[in-house]
Amino acid sequence: MTTDLTTASAAAIADALAGGEATSVEVTQAHLDRIAAVDDRLNAFLHVDAEGALATAAEVDARRADGAELPALAGVPIAVKDLINTTGQPTTAGSKMLEGWIPPYDATVVARLRAAGLPILGKTNLDEFAMGSSNEHSAYGPARNPWDTSRIPGGSSGGSAAAVAGYEAPLALGTDTGGSIRQPGAMTGIVGVKPTYGGVSRYGVIAMASSLDQVGPMARTVLDAALLHEVVAGHDPMDSTSIERPVPPVVEAARRGDVAGLRVGVIRELGGEGFQPGVQAAFDRAVEQLSQAGAEIVEVSCPSFAHGIAAYYLVMPSEVSSNLARFDAMRYGLRTVPHQGASAEQVMAASRDAGFGDEVKRRIILGTYALSSGYYDAYYGSAQKVRTLIARDFESAFEQVDVLVSPTTPTTAWKLGEKSDDPLSMYLEDIATIPANLAGVPGLSLPVGLADDSGLPVGVQFLAPAMADDRLYNAAAALERLVDTPKLEEVR
Repeated sequence: MTTDLTTASAAAIADALAGGEATSVEVTQAHLDRIAAVDDRLNAFLHVDAEGALATAAEVDARRADGAELPALAGVPIAVKDLINTTGQPTTAGSKMLEGWIPPYDATVVARLRAAGLPILGKTNLDEFAMGSSNEHSAYGPARNPWDTSRIPGGSSGGSAAAVAGYEAPLALGTDTGGSIRQPGAMTGIVGVKPTYGGVSRYGVIAMASSLDQVGPMARTVLDAALLHEVVAGHDPMDSTSIERPVPPVVEAARRGDVAGLRVGVIRELGGEGFQPGVQAAFDRAVEQLSQAGAEIVEVSCPSFAHGIAAYYLVMPSEVSSNLARFDAMRYGLRTVPHQGASAEQVMAASRDAGFGDEVKRRIILGTYALSSGYYDAYYGSAQKVRTLIARDFESAFEQVDVLVSPTTPTTAWKLGEKSDDPLSMYLEDIATIPANLAGVPGLSLPVGLADDSGLPVGVQFLAPAMADDRLYNAAAALERLVDTPKLEEVR
């Protein structure tokens, strides 16, 4: 194929492999070479499995040579967030607590990748246990934004975003609890999708907040994301929250990309004051382009969204407190013995102190307090009521429109360390993405150019009703054809 193997889309690579213009071994080796060349600057990968990836690629090439009928993405390499269990490769959750741990089983999404013949290049960096909006909370150093390595790539799936944006992988899997796929997608100029809650299995994914977490695709084009979505989605009896319904026709929708007559709702509460002027201007241009393409633009109000961050930062840490209780130095994970003859409680306290970083400790403490006797109804219970109001706002909005649209983030990527001493300011970066997680609806972030005032990527977010993920791909594919999608020339 004439296009460089590392800058081509996943769909183009798949076509080249099917047409005999390249082999999976060649494609996989090209990406491994790219990782070797630039990852010392990006720190996107925590572990690279060159041997395993090349073995899978060779197997796919052999099957193709024998005339076997292969899945669409067979032979296209992928990166996997290091929160997702992989046999034969470490899964650390970006934490010293699980340093060197190799899972005894694959997550369902990884098993589906293997069945579809995608070589797994390695495991990507993340905020520890997926807690953060910048990837600065990784125990192994921050991933960096390929557009400007002095800036954050977003979080918590920042390593996956940096790998895709930096041409180290054409595809990646991330997880999204409050925006952790869409926010880094916006900040690195790629497509990031949070499917409907329960649409993709969470079995084998280390839990942060079980009622919010969702695995999803990260890619450089809408079609690529849809192709990966189709591979990993679908019912899984191993996940009690998995939806037993057919996967929405996301690939068909991504190929269609027609918004003529589509009712698009602009969310009044997600824009204007507090949003960086360059972000707001790029968003306004995108909405105008949708209108010119035949979409009907309607302003809608979702008043409960204003309380989304407050509700999220009670629900999420409460579930964190529960989920991370298992890391107690008794069963698995880091064990620190403070002194000879230490009691189990002393070993547990020393191990959790040494193994968890500051952000994880902050959220555990907040969640434990919110769930404590006498405060449960006042905090956690009230947050769940707000969550219901947000879901009702979505229901009301989708009675008026087919999809909703907003800026993905209030700002473009900030400098490393700029918000480290102000966690509340960092939490506010998720103001537009959190409502989708609280309600369980799908969301997609699409790059729509560079901000006039920073020269950095801006993302626009589409939201759709539960199990209507195909609406996201249709609307985003239509806009993708109209906007000047930012292209990274080189890591800088």
